[in-house]
Amino acid sequence: MIKILHTADVHLDSPLRSLALRNAGLRETVAAASRAAFSQMIDRALSEEVAAILISGDLFDGRERTARTGAFLLAELDRLAEAGIQVYYIKGNHDAENPITGTLDLPQHVHVFDARGGKHQLSEDVWIHGVSFAESHAPESLLPRFKAPVAGAVNIAMLHSSLAGAAGHDVYAPCSVSDLAAMGFDYWALGHIHKRQIHAEAPWVVMPGIPQGRDIGEAGPKSATLLTIEQGQIALSEVPTSVVEFVETELDVTGAANDEALRATLKAHLSVLSAALVAPTGVVRLTLKGAPARHWQILRDRDVWTEQVHVLAQTCGDLWIDKLIFDLAPEAAQDTSGASDELAATMATICGEPGFQEHARQYVETVLQDLPATLRERLIADEAARDALVARLTQAGADRVLAQMKGAES
Repeated sequence: MIKILHTADVHLDSPLRSLALRNAGLRETVAAASRAAFSQMIDRALSEEVAAILISGDLFDGRERTARTGAFLLAELDRLAEAGIQVYYIKGNHDAENPITGTLDLPQHVHVFDARGGKHQLSEDVWIHGVSFAESHAPESLLPRFKAPVAGAVNIAMLHSSLAGAAGHDVYAPCSVSDLAAMGFDYWALGHIHKRQIHAEAPWVVMPGIPQGRDIGEAGPKSATLLTIEQGQIALSEVPTSVVEFVETELDVTGAANDEALRATLKAHLSVLSAALVAPTGVVRLTLKGAPARHWQILRDRDVWTEQVHVLAQTCGDLWIDKLIFDLAPEAAQDTSGASDELAATMATICGEPGFQEHARQYVETVLQDLPATLRERLIADEAARDALVARLTQAGADRVLAQMKGAES
């Protein structure tokens, strides 16, 4: 029996992104999250006594990495060498643009496949094949660079690829699952897409996903894949790896008749989330929905509720709030003849006036100029995105004013 651990997209020292990182205590945890996740994989490899670890691209995270990243990696690889564990590594798009990749003198037990492709014998009846990226872009299929599988053996192929494409990921080394199946390999150890997915079982086509999520867009527990090969058959199991788990969740608070009931509802929900975490630390983006009786008071006091939720999260375990979103509606049966409703109609009219809209756009543009370019690009990819942002901010401001008046009236 032979065991092999398959991972990809480690992105060593990639910065985690979250509003909750403004908290100094959490920053210390997440600053080393990608390293801690990698160390956990090494621990598991040692405890499982695996024969090899497969790293299917993007071990590093781009040009900004430092020599400290390399020093950490070498120390972890030494742990594997002492246990006689082989490492097989192909370079992905981030590795190809990383200066460390080309200068780091990796130990002899680390087998790096080059862009021409190659194969290496792990044991008497297991062969590992792989092809690396030569540059940061690979617009064409890399399948022609693979050598034929070895007859009578278990053949594992390593490929960094977007397959037929995936939302949020650039197209790299494109190919289809049927293309992979036709190659004759027993297991495709893929990388690049950060969400775990088993695309096929005969042969196995496995995307292990990122071992440590980096923001709320990579929510949920993360893992690596453990292969157990016995008598020519491959069985898989999932190995948890993340040390920080991002969670996106909604809570209907319609039934909360008063503040005490709302606090109890929030605490119960956060307790359930904390108990369900796979990683030791959770970062939560919580959206409050529904039509509670105290709708206007909750919106009026949103800053107070935000602070209360932060405190409640900490009482429920190692849980942090990334963002609290108020998506609440007033109760259906409400009097709409008061002064605040007249103000609401007036604000709606003003928001629709061309002069006001132009002023709002100019104001938002001025504020955006003070933001880092990468964040600015994420917020406003084009004019349509900018106008949508202006509309959201304008409506949010009107709602805030209305909440102050409605809350006082109630």
